[in-house]
Amino acid sequence: MTLSHLRPVTDTGRTTASADFRRLWAADTVSQTGTAVTLLALPFVAIGALDATPFQAGLLMACEYLAFLLVGLPAGAWVDRAHRRRVMIASDLGRAVLLASVPVAALLDVLTLPQLYAVAFGLSFCAVFFDVAAQSALPQLVDGEHLVSANVRLETTRNVVAAGGPGAGGALLAVVAAPFALALDALSHLASALLLSRVRGGAAVGAPAPVGPAAPALRAEIAEGLRCVFGHRVLRAVTLAAAVSNLCGTIGAAALMVLLAGELGLSPLWCGLVFTAEAVGGLIGGLLTARVAARYGEGPAMCGAVLLSGLLWLAAVPFFQADWRFAVAVACQGLGWVAFMPFKITAVVLRQRLCPPELLGRVTATVRFVVWGTMPVGALVGGLLGEHFGARTALWTGAAAELCAMLPLLLARRWAGTGAGRRTDTAVSV
Repeated sequence: MTLSHLRPVTDTGRTTASADFRRLWAADTVSQTGTAVTLLALPFVAIGALDATPFQAGLLMACEYLAFLLVGLPAGAWVDRAHRRRVMIASDLGRAVLLASVPVAALLDVLTLPQLYAVAFGLSFCAVFFDVAAQSALPQLVDGEHLVSANVRLETTRNVVAAGGPGAGGALLAVVAAPFALALDALSHLASALLLSRVRGGAAVGAPAPVGPAAPALRAEIAEGLRCVFGHRVLRAVTLAAAVSNLCGTIGAAALMVLLAGELGLSPLWCGLVFTAEAVGGLIGGLLTARVAARYGEGPAMCGAVLLSGLLWLAAVPFFQADWRFAVAVACQGLGWVAFMPFKITAVVLRQRLCPPELLGRVTATVRFVVWGTMPVGALVGGLLGEHFGARTALWTGAAAELCAMLPLLLARRWAGTGAGRRTDTAVSV
């Protein structure tokens, strides 16, 4: 696929759409580069610089996703009423300011855990609006039949960046204090905002919806998004499966850094290898997604992806040790993400394909509310388990429960109306 496949009407329209997509793609890549460093640096600030307990580390992770639970639903209706490019730019600028506050506070020797909690929550608040706006804008930039290709490109680029990011972040943290490494992410969001400001196709990234007395009530718009997701058999099954996966996965993720950096005493460079392996696995899985879905059908491919990835992540837990077994754990983590990507990418494609364009912001926000809203709960549960029973117990609990994510897919009676793949009207089974 080439960028010439982006939605054309005239030669001018084709050129503008291609350029706009490239800028959106570049902005996302730059932003993800900094975020890959923050993924490692933020918990190291809490655990290393501020001596956070397992529960406090779990609370920090909960704050990173809390906004999806608190404002996830109305965010979709607001985004549908707003110019999506401006929403994304404002979100990037907000994240840059929040991240820059950490090294400034460290220089002044006033950095505290409450400030980290506030920064983490602010980052999640901005991410809610940025992600909803970006996913809602993409179908306006890319033809429906090429959504799989566009999403694979974005996801592949993210995983390429994430593959090198944590390793580079670990090396950076070896020579630079963790609070100051966050300045790199602040700069990346500034660069992302600059790239997005050059997107010229205003209508292509969302135009303001009517407001005033004639505009629909916010509550009614939110209800439309809820009905669209939970009234559709496929969207409901996929959303619930992703919610269970995120809930259980975050239970383990909340304890992982505590185990690696705290109990095992591994350096930032070694800790970063886990995230690098996950990103490399995601890259490979992303490249295989279209082929897997075409061969087995979207329903069976997604169900198999959840099962196989859950088994691999479960197998990794006993091998997280400070010796040669760590390499086995890293390999299992990476293979788990190879297996999981057909589910992750296809879920987004289905939502973009099945949802009416005028509802896409609300539907995306509804899905994010359900799917990401479980993550602060999982992080708190993981923190509590780590505090009272140990980090490894939290990892075992999360990995074992991850297999329950298959249930919504298995209980869906038929996989109907998905549009692509060799088998698009088949039972959701493995």
